[in-house]
Amino acid sequence: MILGGTRFLGRHLVEAALGDDHGVTLFNRGISGPELFSEVETIEGDREGDLSALRGRRWDAVIDTCGYVPRVVRASAGLLADAVDHYTFVSSISVYPDDMGPGTDEGAPVEVLDDPTVEEVTGETYGGLKALCERAAEEEMPGRVLNVRPGLISGPHDPTDRFTYWPRRVAAGGEVLVPDSPERQVQFIDVRDLARWIVKMSAEQQTGTYNATGPAYELRMGKLLEECEAVGGAKFIWVSEEFLEENGVEPFTELPLWVPREFAGMLAVDCGKAIAAGLTFRPVSETIRDVLEWDSTRVEVDPAAGLKPDRERELLSAWHGGNL
Repeated sequence: MILGGTRFLGRHLVEAALGDDHGVTLFNRGISGPELFSEVETIEGDREGDLSALRGRRWDAVIDTCGYVPRVVRASAGLLADAVDHYTFVSSISVYPDDMGPGTDEGAPVEVLDDPTVEEVTGETYGGLKALCERAAEEEMPGRVLNVRPGLISGPHDPTDRFTYWPRRVAAGGEVLVPDSPERQVQFIDVRDLARWIVKMSAEQQTGTYNATGPAYELRMGKLLEECEAVGGAKFIWVSEEFLEENGVEPFTELPLWVPREFAGMLAVDCGKAIAAGLTFRPVSETIRDVLEWDSTRVEVDPAAGLKPDRERELLSAWHGGNL
């Protein structure tokens, strides 16, 4: 059973599970993508309210794609403790402090909230809440939980646009404002690789905590942009981190895949444990190609992340004016 199952990672999990001939049941509110997966049993309900529709049923495993508040995860895991053998919780590398060092692995300390009862999900509380969700699932189903901590997830149907921005922007051509240095390390994972691996781990009832981002080598920003350029044409204008900060550019949202140097460890976590457990990665060029193909099908979409054209032109003008 998949809690969610019709948005981004969820829909790719369903496709991966069906591709491996698993029987799938969805539990969601029936709001996002209700036309998807008509061949799959869907139980409508709201996990923040009434879970009674799940009573009296049994599944081999559950994958929780949409747990953000520990109270809600605890309720779901507690109710399902006698109905499933295994619980996969999709967490985030945001459970680690923002200033974590490069090479952070699963044994590192996680964020601790000053008020563990808070339920408002913000940029400041998200990581700490995810860490508490992990703990809640484990307490309700001890020894039967797989915690997956993805980094930036990319690929078709991504509603965040945090990866899509770069292939789209490079394909548009012209001068492209890019952050800091071609040697800066970046990490992301194609949603299809992540989904396939999660389904495999769930089916095998693997437990424990795994960082799950990629690729399996140190990818540099310059190389990523070269891969984007292979399907587009652009002139890259590398601007300094000091310039970005002085001009109030928002890391990761206004300029995806950029964080200030003191937070660079967020894009350099250790995923060796997941790789040893079978996590694999398709070529970056394939992700870029497929993202562009999917993005071209969207009509009049206001991107959720990335520099707006006017904002980028203003920044480029300011950069050129001070660096002639």
